Amino acid sequence: MNLKKLLVTSSLMLSLGSLPTLAATEMRVATWLPPTHPQNTDVLPTWGKWIEEATEGRVTLKLEYNMGHPKDMFSLVEDGVVDASWTFHGYVPGRFRLTQIVEQPGLGADAEAASVAYWRVYEKYFSDANEHEGLELMGLFTHAPGQIQTAKPISSLADLKGMKIRLGGGIQSELGARMEVTPVNAPASKVYEMMQQGVIDGTFLPVCEQKTLRLSEVAPNLTLLPGGMYLGSFAIFANPDFLDSLDPKDKQAILKVSGEKLSQMAGQVWDQCGIDALAASREAGVNVVEVGNNDAMAKQFDTLTKGLDEVWVQSVADRSDDAEAALKELRDIARSYKPGSVAAN
Repeated sequence: MNLKKLLVTSSLMLSLGSLPTLAATEMRVATWLPPTHPQNTDVLPTWGKWIEEATEGRVTLKLEYNMGHPKDMFSLVEDGVVDASWTFHGYVPGRFRLTQIVEQPGLGADAEAASVAYWRVYEKYFSDANEHEGLELMGLFTHAPGQIQTAKPISSLADLKGMKIRLGGGIQSELGARMEVTPVNAPASKVYEMMQQGVIDGTFLPVCEQKTLRLSEVAPNLTLLPGGMYLGSFAIFANPDFLDSLDPKDKQAILKVSGEKLSQMAGQVWDQCGIDALAASREAGVNVVEVGNNDAMAKQFDTLTKGLDEVWVQSVADRSDDAEAALKELRDIARSYKPGSVAAN
């Protein structure tokens, strides 16, 4: 090669080497619990890792904090302010009623089993009801069973009568009404402050929040009913236009690492959070009362919640003819689920 050709070739190689690599598409995900919460340290980052791997680095996930009240997450995604988010269905009363299928007392399953069953049954029976219209549903999951967390100890459910109890919506509202508490609606992120200021006397939340929201400091009495009182229904969702803006193969790759796979993982994380938090609460000196299956309080709860599932079936009759069958199938799947089973895609 003569000198002239060598110079031209070298110049071309340098020019090509200086071209910027194509930037990855950033998927902006709004989140509302503290950065230290497992949802933000484990669930969403793991999903982001899956997305980045599945798209060979073409799509990455970025968490966005302080975007507003958790009830606003749906509209933020619908309006394209962010590309995706997650939240609790109960914060938007009226819009989501079919989602209460997984919140009914007596499921007898942990969050992982419930979340897998929830995704399968909701997709099979309720997707056509379009409760998530304007959104692409990416995952459905529950927290571990909700329990009673109070400033003062209780020895009976009757002790809750008249107490100011923070409720998050969903099935909690009906439970609170049956227990005759004075309901105070607020997101979980406000509970510590409200307990500290004496605005509320207690809350219904999973044990996980004893640690993640530091509730052991302000609600040092933890009453654990067998199987818990309820499960909380959450969704992870994305803006359909954002997904459609991606290369079709990347969109399909993201969907493949979402759905049941994402739901299962989220449930696992929330289960582990509860286990870790309970151990931490005991170590911190929290008064943990474990109610036995045959104890009076457990029997009180069973009596109090009798027929609650039938009330739900009737309440969604205008949205689904299959609610009763769906609830039976959800219970069958959750109760027969083997922990760590590989989720289908």
